[in-house]
Amino acid sequence: MLERIKQLSFLSFIRHKSIRNFFFLFLIQSSNILVSLLAMPLLIRSIGVAEFGLVNLSFSVILLFNVMVSYGYNLSGPRDIALSGGSVSVMGERFSEILWSKLTLALFAFLMIAILGFIFGFFEDYWVILCWSTILLFAEATTLVWFFQGRESLHWVSIANIFSKLVYLLLLTAFIKEPSDSFLANFLLGSTALIANLGLIVYICFGMNIQISWPKFSHIWNSWRKNIQLFFSALTAHVAVNGGVIILSFFASAQILGLYGMAERIGMVLRIAPALITQSAYPRASVLFANEPEKFYPFLKKVQWSSLLLNLLISLTVFYLAPFIIKVMAGNVLEESVLFLKILAFLPFLAALNIGNMLVILAMDQKVILLHATWVFCLYMLLAAIFLAKVFGGTGLALALISTELVAYISTSYLLYKHQPQAIIEFYNVLFGRHHHT
Repeated sequence: MLERIKQLSFLSFIRHKSIRNFFFLFLIQSSNILVSLLAMPLLIRSIGVAEFGLVNLSFSVILLFNVMVSYGYNLSGPRDIALSGGSVSVMGERFSEILWSKLTLALFAFLMIAILGFIFGFFEDYWVILCWSTILLFAEATTLVWFFQGRESLHWVSIANIFSKLVYLLLLTAFIKEPSDSFLANFLLGSTALIANLGLIVYICFGMNIQISWPKFSHIWNSWRKNIQLFFSALTAHVAVNGGVIILSFFASAQILGLYGMAERIGMVLRIAPALITQSAYPRASVLFANEPEKFYPFLKKVQWSSLLLNLLISLTVFYLAPFIIKVMAGNVLEESVLFLKILAFLPFLAALNIGNMLVILAMDQKVILLHATWVFCLYMLLAAIFLAKVFGGTGLALALISTELVAYISTSYLLYKHQPQAIIEFYNVLFGRHHHT
């Protein structure tokens, strides 16, 4: 009896690797969320809504190039590390290959931005802000969440992330006082993250005895070839989820960009919740699928139902508190921003519909299905966003983003049913409590 109680205890619950993984990923993302929410009103009151719109636009451009820097390694990296069997030499090879690959891609991205700006005259209205924002490329190249996620040991990266965000917040209050200081906003965010990442690299080398070596370029090239489908999937998914601000910039003033940017920042923070759940469950799902397939679908059932309930609660809470949230962010209730936020509040719930499908795809390494699905909903988002943003402005763009999540779920389900019918049927049978067989 005592043994049974021990098995059901909270301590035993938190010892579970997936739960622990989720907790530390939640800690990382919640610190990001908290700092973002604290930084937004400081920026808006220091530099104004219009200048904040340009800072947010620069950030969106950098995020687009950061998809090239990450190159799908945020998805493939945890799986490679998780399946390394704990071998220090194998982990060292994978770590070095991915780190140098991402740094090389960061340099390419930097050169692309420089060419587009200096030679072709792109980004003219916010060129100075964008130049200082490019440090975020190298912060992304050195981010190590993927490595510690694969190890299912995220406590050190959690501590480093919290420390860097606190330092960023302090620097923000110290150095950004007026609109002319806006170029520092993204630079301070990137520089503090980069320093924290370099500290983690030192820990990996000397604390974990994992050696960094320069891989042959042929290995980097093969790594790029292997990940190209994940890259295009990530690119199209990013455009579908985060490309709205860039599209809106063609149809709206800096003031409207600022009003939408407030709601969009909060919406993207909310959108982190389903992504966080997928990332935390992904390594465990991969191991179960490879080694204990009879536990794979029951595990997905628990993840899917709990995430739907959690994200529904988040969506409803933000919807009802939208006026209060905008007042806290901007100092007063901006009706347009409140409307945008009420629409975007349902992003996490609709995105959570697709968590089970994504875990099936990732655990089974179905890169082609993922690529095709992301192209479908990316194309839909681009067409819907251009039309609706042109006709209805920020409201239309918010509606386009919401409907894109539904299209993503429908297209992913259809493609899984077409190419992996047994897997998707088994998943939904278990999900709705029907007969399960191994």
